[in-house]
Amino acid sequence: MIFRGTDTTALLTEWVMAELVLNPDVQNKLQEELELVVGSKRSVRDSDVGNLPYLQAVVKEALRVHPPGPLLSWARLSTSDVELSNGMVVPANTTAMVNMWAITHDSKVWEEASKFKPERFVESMGGTNVDVRGNDLRLAPFGAGRRVCPGKNLGLVTVSLWVAKLVHHFNWLPNKENPIDLTEVLKLSSEMKYPLSAVALPRNLLLSS
Repeated sequence: MIFRGTDTTALLTEWVMAELVLNPDVQNKLQEELELVVGSKRSVRDSDVGNLPYLQAVVKEALRVHPPGPLLSWARLSTSDVELSNGMVVPANTTAMVNMWAITHDSKVWEEASKFKPERFVESMGGTNVDVRGNDLRLAPFGAGRRVCPGKNLGLVTVSLWVAKLVHHFNWLPNKENPIDLTEVLKLSSEMKYPLSAVALPRNLLLSS
């Protein structure tokens, strides 16, 4: 519980920030939303997250492109032969797991699946407001059903708040001496093979808290 409550949250934040550095247009849109909703005279609060749909979309898109747990811990042992809708047969006594990474990168499920595009989750931008908490199996990084991750809501709010504060206070630029590499390595979670390195420039906002 301690590992899953810390490691995955930190990794998702790192993936989000890496994508924001590589996609400055997305970073700019997020800063515009923060300035509109929060302003420049105070810092972001957890109560603001629900009023920041583009921020939520950025986090959702990071969960889609870089799910921290690409192989969900839904391991099940089939007790009999099972034929799936596509004709594939799962033999009895076979251990099956859900490959969420494959689902979230499937071009039949997601348009421009390889592109980091938060707008796909913003209704006002022509997207769809997909629930990532287990109600839509196209994107269920926390699992679903009775064994869904109990910390899903806390994890989403925590990462959203961290990202909002980082982007609200700083402009994030590439480190030319150590460019970002999105190569993944699967350990207990999906990590960046080469840790994120970026340049943070203060935005000099008049923040009071």
